[in-house]
Amino acid sequence: MQTPIDATRTPAWGKLTDLRSTFADGPHKLRRLFDADPKRAERYTLDLADLHVDLSKNLLTDEIRDALLDLADQTKVAERRDAMYSGEHINVTEDRAVLHTALRRPESDSLTVDGGDAVVDVHEVLKKVYDFADKVRSGEWKGVTGKPIRTVINVGIGGSDLGPVMAYEALKPYVQEGLECRFISNIDPTDAAVKTAGLDPETTLVIIASKTFTTLETLTNARCVRAWLLDGLVAAGAIEDTEEARRVAVAKHFVAVSTALDKVEEFGIDPVNAFGFWSWVGGRYSVDSAVGTSLAVAIGPKGFEEFLAGFHAVDEHFAAAAPERNVPLLMGMLNIWYVNFWKADSHAVLPYAQYLHRFPAYLQQLTMESNGKSVRWDGSAVTTDTGEIFWGEPGTNGQHAFYQLIHQGTRLIPADFIAVANPAHPARDGETDVHELFLSNFFAQTAALAFGKTAGEVRAEGTDEAIVPARVFPGDRPTTSIMASELSPKVLGELIALYEHITFVQGVVWGIDSFDQWGVELGKKLALQIAPAVSGDEKALESQDSSTASLVTWYRDHRR
Repeated sequence: MQTPIDATRTPAWGKLTDLRSTFADGPHKLRRLFDADPKRAERYTLDLADLHVDLSKNLLTDEIRDALLDLADQTKVAERRDAMYSGEHINVTEDRAVLHTALRRPESDSLTVDGGDAVVDVHEVLKKVYDFADKVRSGEWKGVTGKPIRTVINVGIGGSDLGPVMAYEALKPYVQEGLECRFISNIDPTDAAVKTAGLDPETTLVIIASKTFTTLETLTNARCVRAWLLDGLVAAGAIEDTEEARRVAVAKHFVAVSTALDKVEEFGIDPVNAFGFWSWVGGRYSVDSAVGTSLAVAIGPKGFEEFLAGFHAVDEHFAAAAPERNVPLLMGMLNIWYVNFWKADSHAVLPYAQYLHRFPAYLQQLTMESNGKSVRWDGSAVTTDTGEIFWGEPGTNGQHAFYQLIHQGTRLIPADFIAVANPAHPARDGETDVHELFLSNFFAQTAALAFGKTAGEVRAEGTDEAIVPARVFPGDRPTTSIMASELSPKVLGELIALYEHITFVQGVVWGIDSFDQWGVELGKKLALQIAPAVSGDEKALESQDSSTASLVTWYRDHRR
């Protein structure tokens, strides 16, 4: 196992510390940088596949950029990237390869991992997923009463939910007419009740996504949905209330994304209708695997292939582009710059595209589950801050909610603004193109955050002196602008892969394993231990700490 390099002991880290100290001198740094370099926007704007990325409004100079790239070099980001691409077991705590990039490699490629060809395996599963999707979309796949499927329910949690639901919402204009997907993840019974409300069991297909088919939340919800569907079929007289009739109905209305075929069969699903994936695919990196089966049904195999092509284009760029033109590398290193040298705690992602309304939530898992670590991959303690709190909402809603904090608050919050030139639903309000008005806000916000407003400019507007300080905007709030022509399946794949590799870059610099998630496990195990106490087991209640016991007792006293 390669020992992680302590980034804080590299020459580049010392250089960046010095640059941060001198860069802090004086207000309106970005104004001065733009005034001094009329071609700054041109020099710091890069194209990555279909993405147009403007880094010019970041707190960045050529000297800072070069020092950041030196830091990436000195912490061996490129070497670690190549090891990941080649299938080395860089997930050291679980002794696994990390090969989400193999999920989108073309069929003509080959990659031997752990004695098998990962690319061959991937395309075998993809073919099976595509065949299934075609059958559902064409009406060939029918429910137990012979009716075609109209609604697909995806039951999963974490990466088995966040990715599919985000992508489905983002690509709704590409969903086949007459088909709908719904997603159940929360173990709160309300989620399943709301998502099944109004549905016809005869035209509903359920996908249960759980690699091990043991995930507590997923299997609990799966049983609830199974009961809803079977009881509904019986109540409607669609099937007889016999064990055999129910068994046949489950086989017609349930499929699985899992590798635990014995447990799949035990649930009542025909193992033929189980779509597998591999230990080298982490949940939060799995939307482009069989976990995305619901999306493949919704947008079709051709759309899903375009989705994968977007991922692959960014993978190729990250592998081959020169460091000074490598967008994921530069954006990852900029995040290091803000977290470790500007002490930024959070990072806003602000899509000016309503269909991307679940993208910030998706990135929360991708980034915070990956890099929320305090131990390096060799078991030693980290030597600096790691991770960021990712958050955000679509513009312009956010402008009327939290932008005040970003503009005039005391915390530095780097922000990524995302927009498309061509909306799915163009509209006019009289003489006004509504999308142009919408994007005027996109352009204005990054300019306002970068350049602010001086006291002199406020006074020149005739503002009363007493309120001049309240109307001053300091500026120098860093933003990255990402634009695309449209929000297509390919563009969405590019956006996801971009942030996957940004996350990877940060993890390497910090020396952490971005691909395990042991912090998720403790709460799960404790929940199983506490469950008997909640259900009335007095001995189990007595074994809890005093706070937990008190809360459980209050709950039991007040549960009707």
